[in-house]
Amino acid sequence: MTTQESFKKRVRARMATTGEKYGAARRTLLAQAAPPSAAGTRAWVSEPDLSDDTIRESTGRGWDEWVALVDAGPGRGAGHTTIAAWLVDAHGVSGWWAQSVTVGYERITGLRVPGQRPDGTFSVSRSRLTDVDRDALRALLDDETGRADLVPGLTLAPRSRPGVKSPRFGVSDGDGEHGVAMFSLDPAGSRLRLTVTHERLGSTAEAELWKAFWADWLAALDDA
Repeated sequence: MTTQESFKKRVRARMATTGEKYGAARRTLLAQAAPPSAAGTRAWVSEPDLSDDTIRESTGRGWDEWVALVDAGPGRGAGHTTIAAWLVDAHGVSGWWAQSVTVGYERITGLRVPGQRPDGTFSVSRSRLTDVDRDALRALLDDETGRADLVPGLTLAPRSRPGVKSPRFGVSDGDGEHGVAMFSLDPAGSRLRLTVTHERLGSTAEAELWKAFWADWLAALDDA
């Protein structure tokens, strides 16, 4: 197989995993293969959640230093758990910060795209301030018939203990299962902040579809 054919195969494999279009997947893989710049820094595929100043202040090193160390240590194929454990054992980074450095490293190197979790799945979250009564909404979520009326077309199967603050439900419809949704009902003065967090989605494309779905659902609920 030629080098070009091998690269195209890698692009198609990434498309299948992330849901990206060919051009986006190709740019990501090219960026991953780019050599360090003259200044000694690497091209970042995407920005980490924490700034360079924050990570340096909390761990003693900036992002480019951590990327170089992880590349020279466990490497990009080691996996999230192995890298985080190595940061704790080899560099004395605390557990929470080891996770933060690992996630940032994965974002910078393209091993994790925005919204992707350590297990490879994706999550989205939508929130809205609403005048809906909290107790009435919670009663609907706790009742099977109420859930069917609340979110028509979907089946929400309980995945958490009764009475928990933020109930979780397996989401499914006629096309199969679609991850897990969590509903958070938080008082905000005289109003309610309702947040839906949808996890365990299979691709960025699926995540974007559900992000739009829950935004529309929240708006319709508020109007109703």
